[in-house]
Amino acid sequence: MGRQSLRKCWRYTVLLSQTLRPIKRGVQEVLPPSLTSTSPQPPLFDGTTRLYTSYICPFAQRVWITRNYKGLQDKIKLVAIDLQNRPAWYKEKVYPENKVPALEHNGKVLGESLDLVKYLDANFEGPSLIPSDPAKEEYGEQLIAHVDTFTKDLFTSLKGDAVQQASPAFDYFENALGKFDDGPFLLGQFSWVDVAYIPFVERFQTVLADVFKHDVTEERPKLAAWIEEFNKIDAYKQTKNDPQQIIDLFKKRFLVMYILSNI
Repeated sequence: MGRQSLRKCWRYTVLLSQTLRPIKRGVQEVLPPSLTSTSPQPPLFDGTTRLYTSYICPFAQRVWITRNYKGLQDKIKLVAIDLQNRPAWYKEKVYPENKVPALEHNGKVLGESLDLVKYLDANFEGPSLIPSDPAKEEYGEQLIAHVDTFTKDLFTSLKGDAVQQASPAFDYFENALGKFDDGPFLLGQFSWVDVAYIPFVERFQTVLADVFKHDVTEERPKLAAWIEEFNKIDAYKQTKNDPQQIIDLFKKRFLVMYILSNI
């Protein structure tokens, strides 16, 4: 699925942007409030590196996780945008695409979540998320090429028999986790490939469990272990949304459509 098609899925995530916030856990970064149409624009190109984000957007979550994992909280400032009430200056002066995530760095504003994950990895200090092993690098690129299909299949499943239609996507994921045996992640050790997938697994695991009473980890032990290990990573935990709010968002957006399609 191309970027144009993916925008249809992305619109799902921007609804109710003011109602969703990451779960608060222990000591963590104090998150700035989302900026709205009445908020003044922060300085631009003043030497500060800024990540323009939304606390509910799965694409922005990828870059947020990467920032946290590399320990860049003090070097990359979060600027949260209210996607339902966006400041006009964001499109006019910061990022003409008017989407998140976007990164302001060295006099430029860059976009596209996976491009930004790689950019942060290449241009900032901290543990690398890109494997150096050629076999893992090659397999990682295959999985990255598949992530749009994975995402599309999950969103499409909500229009019909969600459990049945989502199963092939999760079966593919379970099989992918068996490629390397030196760790529980997609390339064995934690990498940018895991970061690419986790925001969508997080959301659909929650919706399928609550709304459809289906556990996606049933008979998928590798997926269960992957999720368990992910939930131990502080860089990820700081970005998670409240499961109940994910469920409420689904019900407001998709539940009527699901019922009508199954009458």
